[in-house]
Amino acid sequence: MKLLALPAFDDNYIWLLHNGQDAVVVDPGEAEPVLAALRQHALRLVAILVTHHHADHIGGLDALQTALGTIPIYGPSREGLAGIATTPADGQRFDWLGLDWQVLEVPGHTIDHLAYIAHVPDESPLLFCGDTLFSAGCGRLFEGSPAQMFASLQRLAALPLDTRICCAHEYTLANLRFAQLIEPDNVDLVTYVALCQRRRAARESTLPVRLETELKINPFLRCHQPAVVAAAQAHGANSPDPASVFAALRQWKNHFR
Repeated sequence: MKLLALPAFDDNYIWLLHNGQDAVVVDPGEAEPVLAALRQHALRLVAILVTHHHADHIGGLDALQTALGTIPIYGPSREGLAGIATTPADGQRFDWLGLDWQVLEVPGHTIDHLAYIAHVPDESPLLFCGDTLFSAGCGRLFEGSPAQMFASLQRLAALPLDTRICCAHEYTLANLRFAQLIEPDNVDLVTYVALCQRRRAARESTLPVRLETELKINPFLRCHQPAVVAAAQAHGANSPDPASVFAALRQWKNHFR
């Protein structure tokens, strides 16, 4: 299986997974990067997966259907998305590209956000999580509650440690600045910052990133750690409870520049 991160807009990634013949694309906010990749690799698009309804994730749907004909679209329906062929249920499994895929409901960024896990034989699982989880960060709460997002992140944190996280945005360096403010003495964080700075300087993506790494450096997955708790309590957390810590961190991050 080949995984491609197709740049779109200023900092989006459209993820395309293919086996040399057929392809699945996740969150095509623009059509042209997808069409170009299909032409370059002589691929047939067999399914479109949508995580949520924001325009930078669905803006290319109509153009793809116009160019390629009717391609099955899988995604949330409660958000009013047109053209959805199937609305997957939490835990539902699909066979795309001959792989076992699992769907997770991960509300928070939006109320009806989905994530997709591809189980690739002899390789680490792939998680396509839209705007729920970012490297060193998480999505803003546009519709869901802090409790919903915290629960969603906990679900993702419980996946196998070697899971490769395919986030929808290249926000890593900005997120790391906030993470270092929270945990300035985190040695793993210092090492990861240096790695990501080298990658971006070379015009390389910081993604995908393994869950094992995120559990060491992402403050939104570390709400039980003493340094993270102390930082959150200094910025409004009502208690050391991880859910309260998360809510304070997310509110703080909303105003961080």
